[in-house]
Formats: sequence, structure tokens, C-alpha cells
Amino acid sequence: MKRPPRSIFPSSFLPFLLFALLLYVACGGDGGSTAGTPSPAPSTTEPPASGELVKLVLHTSDEMKYDRKELKVRAGTRVELTLHHTGSMAKAIMGHNVVILKPGTDINAFGQRAMAAVDTEYIPAGDEIIAHTKLIGGGESTSITFNAPPVGSYDFICSFPGHYGLMRGQFIVE
Repeated sequence: MKRPPRSIFPSSFLPFLLFALLLYVACGGDGGSTAGTPSPAPSTTEPPASGELVKLVLHTSDEMKYDRKELKVRAGTRVELTLHHTGSMAKAIMGHNVVILKPGTDINAFGQRAMAAVDTEYIPAGDEIIAHTKLIGGGESTSITFNAPPVGSYDFICSFPGHYGLMRGQFIVE
């Protein structure tokens, strides 16, 4: 007797996904609600001279969005990237991170692989990542420090299951 194909998602994942989707819609997931969300920072900042430490901050909440869609630095800088999750939901329900991807990375394929990488907090094996923060829940913050990659534009996403469709932006190196 032929067995049906095995899903990449555990059967217990479906209720969680439905709950997250309902919560997202109920909390104003259409982008119209700003309650509990910090005021967005300017979309771009003037990068400092090469060799300096650049401190960048991203805020996120339980609404599945970053407060900025673009981060800019100059080539040769050292970058300190801080992520603040201002929401209240636990990491297992509404976890967020920042993953900066190499050029040419297929975001959809990466996101699909990330969903299956539960043991590594949704960071799949591979060589597509330039830098990433750890996964955090509401009320938490995390920082990473890394050297800016070569001049170019790099996608950044949240790799928590399903978030990469909404939580993305550009990391620009000039």
C-alpha cells in the first residue's frame, strides 16, 4: 500500500499558523494600525565615514513588520545591528529575527527551508546568509556586530515561519 507524502510541517503546526494569521488580521495586519508600534525612524540615514562603527536599530512588534524598510552603511564599516521586539507575544508564537542575505538568494526558497529549521531557530543550513540576529520574543532585544559586505543592495528578512513575505527590507552598502 502506498503511503501519502509526508508534510514538511508537523501536524501541530497548522493550529499555530491559523492562530498567528487570525491574530495578525485581528491586530490590524493591513498596516492601518499603529497602536503599540514605535514611531518609525527615517527610512535612510547618512552613513558615517569608512572604518567607523555604525549602530543601526530596527523595531518590530506583534504586527509582523519592521519599522524600517531600508538600512544604509558605507563599505568598510563595522555594523552593530540591534533588533527590539516591542510586542508582548512569546518567541514560539511571534518570534522575530533579522537575516541579511547574499545577492541572488531566492527569498521564497530560503523561507521555505527556514520553516523546517526548527532546531536552529529557523536559520537553515547553507551559505546564503551574511549575518543574522538570534530569534527573540516580545519585550526582548538582541544585537550583532559584523563587517559591512561589499558595495551593493542586500535583502533582509525575518526567517520565522511565514514572516519573510511581509518582514523584509534592503540593507544598502554604498
